[in-house]
Amino acid sequence: MRKSKPKKRYLLPDPKFRDVQVTKFVNNLMYDGKKSLSYSIFYDSLELVEKKTNENGLEIWRKALNNVSPSVEVKSRRVGGATFQVPTEVRPERKQALGMKWLINYARKRGEKTMVDRLAAEIIAASKGEGASVKKKDDTHRMAEANKAFSHFRL
Repeated sequence: MRKSKPKKRYLLPDPKFRDVQVTKFVNNLMYDGKKSLSYSIFYDSLELVEKKTNENGLEIWRKALNNVSPSVEVKSRRVGGATFQVPTEVRPERKQALGMKWLINYARKRGEKTMVDRLAAEIIAASKGEGASVKKKDDTHRMAEANKAFSHFRL
């Protein structure tokens, strides 16, 4: 085990919206250290969202992120040779991180031509409560609900 808890790293806010949450999202979106490319993908997709919905793109993205973020999840716990899926509450930071990862992963799996189009479409779908990333959240919640009987094994 490690001696002490690692120090929390704080991020700088993004240049356009001055928001740390946007920077986290862009960092998750990034491949091979190409941050400027992922910034341009993110900003272009928000512009596309604004064009399609005639609303503020950043607000739609925030709403989508809230719709995708889970509040409970299951963790495996071994008790007497059997493994139980124990439902646990999700910390706010992890909730945000999971929501971002799911939004990006399911955007990557979509069928549109460019990543800008895929991300914009997934953001719009998630803000309406549809799409694969929202389905993932619902599945996670359903799994936690199904295993509620094991919640007394909580970590």
